[in-house]
Amino acid sequence: MATLRLGDTAPNFTADTTDGEIDFHEWKKDSWAVLFSHPADFTPVCTTELGRTAALKSGFEARNTKVIAVSVDPIEDHRSWAPDIKEVTGTELNFPIIADPDRKVAELYDMIHPGEGDTSTVRSVFVVGPDNLIKLILVYPKSTGRNFDEILRVIDSLQLTAHHSVATPADWTKGERVIASPGMSTAEAGERFANLQEVKPYLRWVDDPTA
Repeated sequence: MATLRLGDTAPNFTADTTDGEIDFHEWKKDSWAVLFSHPADFTPVCTTELGRTAALKSGFEARNTKVIAVSVDPIEDHRSWAPDIKEVTGTELNFPIIADPDRKVAELYDMIHPGEGDTSTVRSVFVVGPDNLIKLILVYPKSTGRNFDEILRVIDSLQLTAHHSVATPADWTKGERVIASPGMSTAEAGERFANLQEVKPYLRWVDDPTA
């Protein structure tokens, strides 16, 4: 099994989901996508995570981003679990969950880590761009729930830096000042971006060009 890296094409697959059978690349089409694994249905941390993802539906849609979850449980369990997610978190499940009992998707994306104790998936996150290339890979242990606001924040950065010659600093959020690309001269940065502030020759603050 090859190791997936940033910039690789996200492997395509067909799978049964709570919204019917999908072809992953066809399902996402020209959108961004978040593919994330959870260890098992009817478990506490996963229930909170999927409820939180459902609550952020409008935020993902505003970023032209589709979300899809996967675990090695069968489709019947996914459908039986959905009412619990709504009851516990107050938000109805509004995105598909992939049934992967044969572990085809989990193995394709290296979501099963034997050191974590069993054959269920760890908490992997893949952000895939409209070009089907992998833009972000995150892996959390089973005991730690993910911060989905952080995933939205990273998508904001990925989408900004995909179209503008800038980088985002530590703890950046959308609308804050950004950093002009180190490969750009200060003179060019001053022409292209507003309110340039040179702190070091390699660190030039500029306004977010989309703000």
